[in-house]
Amino acid sequence: MVSRTMSNSFPHPEYSQHVLLPAYRDAQAYLFEPMLAANEAHASMLAKCGIISEENAAAILSAVAEIRAVGAERLTYEPGVEDLFFRVESFIMERAGPDFGGNLQLARSRNDLGQALERMALRARVLDLYEQLLALREVVHRLAQRHLQTLMPGYTHTQPAQPVTFAHYLAGVLTFLAADQQRFQRAYTQVNQSPLGAAAFTGTGFPVDRHYLAEALGFDGVIENTHHCIGAGDHLTETAFAVQSLAIGLSRVTRDLLFLATQEANAIRIDDSFIQISSIMPQKRNPVVLEHLRARLSRTIGFAHAVAIQCHNIPYGDTQDIEDEILPPMYGALNTVSDCIDLYAAVFDTLELNEEYLANRAGEGFTTATELADTLVRSAGLPFRLAHKVVSTMVQAAVAESIPNHQLSLAMLQAAARKILGQELPLTEAQFNEAMDARHFIEARNGIGGVAPEATQKVLTNLAEQSTRDLTWLTDARKRLNDAEELRRSLVTALLEKIGG
Repeated sequence: MVSRTMSNSFPHPEYSQHVLLPAYRDAQAYLFEPMLAANEAHASMLAKCGIISEENAAAILSAVAEIRAVGAERLTYEPGVEDLFFRVESFIMERAGPDFGGNLQLARSRNDLGQALERMALRARVLDLYEQLLALREVVHRLAQRHLQTLMPGYTHTQPAQPVTFAHYLAGVLTFLAADQQRFQRAYTQVNQSPLGAAAFTGTGFPVDRHYLAEALGFDGVIENTHHCIGAGDHLTETAFAVQSLAIGLSRVTRDLLFLATQEANAIRIDDSFIQISSIMPQKRNPVVLEHLRARLSRTIGFAHAVAIQCHNIPYGDTQDIEDEILPPMYGALNTVSDCIDLYAAVFDTLELNEEYLANRAGEGFTTATELADTLVRSAGLPFRLAHKVVSTMVQAAVAESIPNHQLSLAMLQAAARKILGQELPLTEAQFNEAMDARHFIEARNGIGGVAPEATQKVLTNLAEQSTRDLTWLTDARKRLNDAEELRRSLVTALLEKIGG
């Protein structure tokens, strides 16, 4: 039986323990520096617009500098103070005096400030992930370049289907990673818009300069509608969807690698630094890093889905669902997928292939049957559906008699042709053998994006060029943030020197 403790003062101990304290710690971890930067920008903007005196602004800025020197860890949670915002505000009022310090909240609300801090913290994390993803793509690209000629069986419906190269498979992986890179770029564009100046949600009667605030804090623009400044959740779901898409793609690769790492497949060798042994079975070589990745990617998807669910069916306005309460699932998703990206880069960087074995297996399981049917169209003039039926009949007969792929012969094909067409085909032994060769199979598929090494190389070259463009975008985005920080610091310094001098 749970005992009931009556409390007449805020906060109730249970509310403090389970709500306010965890939220305070999240704010310390993610929002402290953005809050100080926002206070600096707001104070200097108020002075610029003549809303407060320069002396007032300087007093606030000096107090903010003191807080930065003290550090977030020294501003411990106090039950009588609701959150980090009020903790910082009380510190500023102590240092600057209640008359000057109390003016910092002119033309501002916790609503627009909180939304701005969340966006500032989130954009930094998105850029970090963006950089990690670029690094992963580089590792995968190097691996693909080494395996342009590495034959292996390709699979559809988990069964051997046609010969491929490992580079062709990795070019596909790089293609979806490049698409996810663009998703993170779009998410950043959504996130990096300024809500400051919206105040509670209707704007303010003071003559503020919203564009000044945006520029001083590195935002790319201003959210024009003040209601959306406070009620927006699309930047959160956009980020969560980007994370979720990446995690889903990587989870499918994880599934493939786990299969390829089995003794039965004997295709890849995970580096010893990722292998754990059995406590009882001496022969075991367990690629557990892939199992950890699979589990963590599932966790990532769960966190990202929680963000979307938390943004669902809530009021379009100020609500805790997309404020303090959104930080745990959002940063759970971001931090977990960050770990996975780094782990995956390390796995790919050390991955080895059993190339000779894979080359021998590439044509097994009748995987070149499609090319044989194509050859009958080109060389014997058959319609494809008839050519398909002839080859299928030959394969079915071989399976019934347990004849392996490498023992197929022109005589068996002609027997199938007589059965289906009533006559033999004008096909030579050399043409038959070429059509059955796995190397010929991939060389013949040299169209755009095909499995031929030349075609795959063109895809890899295009993907490398896209990576270069993505790196340029990242460099520019980071430069804009650094320029904004330098601008803000110069404005703060100039104001302090003017008043101090």
